[in-house]
Amino acid sequence: MPSNLLSSLFPMLSNLIRGPRIDTGRVTLNRRRIYILPTRRGLFFGLLLLLLLLGSINYALSLGFVLTFLLAGLGHVAMLHTYRNLSGIQINAVAASPVFVGETAQFQVSIEAPGARPAIGLHFNRQSPAWVDLLEPGAQSVAIPLAATQRGWLVPGRFTVFTNFPLGLFRAWSYVDFGTRCLVYPRPLPSPLLLQGAHTEQGGTLNTQQEGADDFSNLREYRLGDAPRHVAWKASTKGDGLLTKQFINPGAATLWLDWQLLGDADTETRLSRLTDMVLAAERARQTYGLRLPGSEFAPGLGAAQRERCLKALALFGVGDAKS
Repeated sequence: MPSNLLSSLFPMLSNLIRGPRIDTGRVTLNRRRIYILPTRRGLFFGLLLLLLLLGSINYALSLGFVLTFLLAGLGHVAMLHTYRNLSGIQINAVAASPVFVGETAQFQVSIEAPGARPAIGLHFNRQSPAWVDLLEPGAQSVAIPLAATQRGWLVPGRFTVFTNFPLGLFRAWSYVDFGTRCLVYPRPLPSPLLLQGAHTEQGGTLNTQQEGADDFSNLREYRLGDAPRHVAWKASTKGDGLLTKQFINPGAATLWLDWQLLGDADTETRLSRLTDMVLAAERARQTYGLRLPGSEFAPGLGAAQRERCLKALALFGVGDAKS
């Protein structure tokens, strides 16, 4: 049978023949992409109709025939509405912000429909779905959750758009795959040995509690002996007790977060500790560089430096950390 005929008559079989495909741009759900089957509730409903029909035939119950055909018509209308609830929905490409191992990645989807479409679910690989009611004109943003269990690139593959509306007798669904991915950083691992993995060019170590008089950092509880000029009088009037301003000195020395100084810890432990060091250096606003086997990242400070180093740690051994 020609492939185009299979595509028009049996879309699921056609997709199996052609294999998975990557969608580009906006995807519109139509009859070639939507599948529909009865749910368990629907199968039970069908069995009930069969029993009603057999009972009506056996006992010649005219009211039984009326009830049977009325319920059958209701099921038919429910099937049409379930299919219609997905038909015409438009979905735009997915994006996701980087996360740490153990967190949940949120893949953002822009979805809209011509008319009201309630109870639309979206999920990856039968994970907990995200639900949206498309009741107002215009696009809505939906976050599809997916657990990040290991560092590197998280490639979820296709996600499922589905609905059981209105009666739950049928389930209509469609698959969409934009080929998106999410970067997963190593899980930060604080350790008493953390300071051993960082040193300054003068041979010192990373001090995440460094205080100075240059830039305001944050507020902390007042301690006996704090200078009165550092007390945040205005913030203290809000009823949280006395608060003291903390200041930091961001430019004292360049710190190097060095793989070789972390002893004999295994690879994942080293990466997790270096991740925590990067975050600690950013909080302390201390310029830092990163040294890994085979690569070195020049000292810097700020969002770009943070992302560059965390990406290198996430892709160490599994990809090009400089890409």
